[in-house]
Amino acid sequence: MRLGILDMLGTVGMLIFALPVAGYGIERALGGDAVVGGGFLVLAVLMVLLPQKLTTPSDVPGAVAERAVGGVVSTDDDEES
Repeated sequence: MRLGILDMLGTVGMLIFALPVAGYGIERALGGDAVVGGGFLVLAVLMVLLPQKLTTPSDVPGAVAERAVGGVVSTDDDEES
């Protein structure tokens, strides 16, 4: 998975919010409350992974344009076959 500059900046921005949640989860888990600590750790992981895996309404026009261009324009790999 290759990330563009804007995607990378978005991931860094999400990490700014997810790392304190993960730290709190670790602190709670080590303090004896494993269920709540594990829940916060799962929440922190989901905060980072879900925006990369889900398609949002703002992603749809780009995906449609990419398919349209890919269907019309041939690449060098297509010509060699």
